[in-house]
Amino acid sequence: MSVDKDKGKDNKKEELIAALKNCGAVKFGDFTLASGKKSKYYIDIKKASTDPVTLRIIAEQAAGKISDIDLDIVGGVALGGVPIATAVSLETGLPLLLVRKDVKDYGTGGRFVGDLTDGARVVLMEDVTTSGGSVLDGISAVRDAGGVVDTVITVVDREENARERLDSVGVALIPLVKASDLVVQDRS
Repeated sequence: MSVDKDKGKDNKKEELIAALKNCGAVKFGDFTLASGKKSKYYIDIKKASTDPVTLRIIAEQAAGKISDIDLDIVGGVALGGVPIATAVSLETGLPLLLVRKDVKDYGTGGRFVGDLTDGARVVLMEDVTTSGGSVLDGISAVRDAGGVVDTVITVVDREENARERLDSVGVALIPLVKASDLVVQDRS
């Protein structure tokens, strides 16, 4: 990779880091994560997802990451992945698939919103990965329905074993930024 491409990547990452900070998505204090673990920082991507400037940056950068991947559908696991997947769908023109946490037994029912056909190649979008638990559940649901998932893009990887857990099921985790990028940046 040339120096110019590396510089472009660094500029994009710095742009996203600045946007996440500016919208108030990076917080320091005492927090309990969804996993039950305690943390001295919290990354509130839902705050970023509701800020149009930051969401556009996320969508553009995620679309750039998947531009060379053969895909049929952009998917997001409820709730955190939904606005991100929606924005990436709009950015790329790929159809959208929303993965519910549970099967609905009313209305049209089902686990999915959108059309998932047998063999469809799906990239799943995630807001923050820690252990990877919620996106692993989404991968399993899509695969059980006949879809193919081998890539997950996360806005922020907390670097707490999600990559290894996804690797173990044959899925690559692509973070737009890592928590260490945000924490180091904020403390310097």
